[in-house]
Amino acid sequence: MGKCPHNRKVKKRRYSHKTARLTKFLRKGDDAVYEELQKPDSERNPLPFDEDLPGMGQYYCLHCDRYFADMATRDEHFKTKRHKKHVKEMMGTKPHTQLDADLAAGMGMPDNGPKLMSM
Repeated sequence: MGKCPHNRKVKKRRYSHKTARLTKFLRKGDDAVYEELQKPDSERNPLPFDEDLPGMGQYYCLHCDRYFADMATRDEHFKTKRHKKHVKEMMGTKPHTQLDADLAAGMGMPDNGPKLMSM
């Protein structure tokens, strides 16, 4: 008899381990991180101690929304290409909002141009 068409190896090839890893930890959106960066330092609260987070929640990268086990690991993270890319994105332009998306889709107020004088 032949092999079963539903071989287990086929399912393994279709399963993406990267997406499972990325969705394991919920991250803040770019707009939420941007809003947090716009606050002055006096309004930012000190990080509370949390036993469930790595490093008791004290070593945090605001741009990447990640916690680290110790200061040395966090400082190494600051040198990585991924972190520098996030910093550049956040310092550049303001992230898009739902209003921008609605206007691009033609769902906002119509722009009929300047009014013409009638005689």
